[in-house]
Amino acid sequence: MTAPLPLAGLKAVEFTHMVMGPTCGMVLADMGAEVVKVEPIEGDRTRHLLGAGAGFFPMFNRNKKSIAIDLRQPEGAEVARRLCLAADVVAENFKPGTMGKYGLDYAALSPAHPRLIYVSLKGFLPGPYEHRTALDEVVQMMGGLAYMTGRPGDPLRAGTSVNDIMGGMFGAIGALGALVQRGITGRGMEVQSALFENNVFLVGQHMLQYAITGVPADPMPNRISAWAVYDVFTVRNGEQIFLAAVSDAQWLTFCDALGYADLKAEPAYATNNQRVRARPQLLPVLRERLALRSAAELADLFERHGLPFAPIRKPEELFDDPHLLATGGLAEVRLPDGERAGQTARATLLPFTLDGQRPGVRLDPPRQGEHTDDLLHGLGYAAGDIAALRARHAVA
Repeated sequence: MTAPLPLAGLKAVEFTHMVMGPTCGMVLADMGAEVVKVEPIEGDRTRHLLGAGAGFFPMFNRNKKSIAIDLRQPEGAEVARRLCLAADVVAENFKPGTMGKYGLDYAALSPAHPRLIYVSLKGFLPGPYEHRTALDEVVQMMGGLAYMTGRPGDPLRAGTSVNDIMGGMFGAIGALGALVQRGITGRGMEVQSALFENNVFLVGQHMLQYAITGVPADPMPNRISAWAVYDVFTVRNGEQIFLAAVSDAQWLTFCDALGYADLKAEPAYATNNQRVRARPQLLPVLRERLALRSAAELADLFERHGLPFAPIRKPEELFDDPHLLATGGLAEVRLPDGERAGQTARATLLPFTLDGQRPGVRLDPPRQGEHTDDLLHGLGYAAGDIAALRARHAVA
């Protein structure tokens, strides 16, 4: 970016793993903060995950520096404490009580550093569930999201780590708010974000739907849509496309574009609510007629008339999306681990612009302990001190 990054000069330290904590640090890092990732001597385990976890580390750990520390060693814990006391923000997403064992929790650090903002990212906020082990899938199941995503009787997790990613984002949002408050009062604070509470926030609209109507929300595949035309249609050659008309004006345009004068003139379809009530009769007619057209033809027609539509894409197809390519939504990162270590891949950037530009990649996802020596020198450790720490296996 040519424009100044808003968090340039901010220092953050993260004790994180998996997705939630690293997402929080990545948001801060992408906006310009110097983020130091503290890894165990053996490295963050997500560096070597297979299958659905293969993208975790390179996706959520760009723009960070890595230092490898054994917190179980007193000398290692002291290094980590020095890092924290020199930082503006500390973030962690380990089990409750873990950071306290090493004197690295907010209660231990804040007396010596009252300006510190400390972000705890957990499975649950403090309460009856706080000591449970949480995963994204756990809270999706217990928080109503899997019920809403799957078909009746078939709860289904969402197709990405929605709570991990959004929980990390809310942690970063809380940190930004705390930074503003610190600018006013001069004091830091602890920020807490949690998977379960994030998930409940996501289904809050369905909870309020029940509170207002007295009717429980049906799972999304079985729901009563608020709009009559708002569905996936199977068209010529078995292709699929999502098509919608969410207002009376769009319905008229829809009928004109497709040549459905008879549907446009039908009094039972005059208003959106009438069309919703008539969906059992209307949708079979639309499915039969639309099946004669190709997905490309419909996409062109809907785009020309300003109607909502979407091709059904797979994630791997997005690498060639013309809009993403034209707007700089993907950036090359060097892969730090695995069989493709040293090679590059394209990763998605934060979905906003600052002064018209997307925050980009300044630092590739780090190799394990890549910045250990530089960071220790910055804390005042001499070469001999660093050698002694390595001899004790306190750092790597």
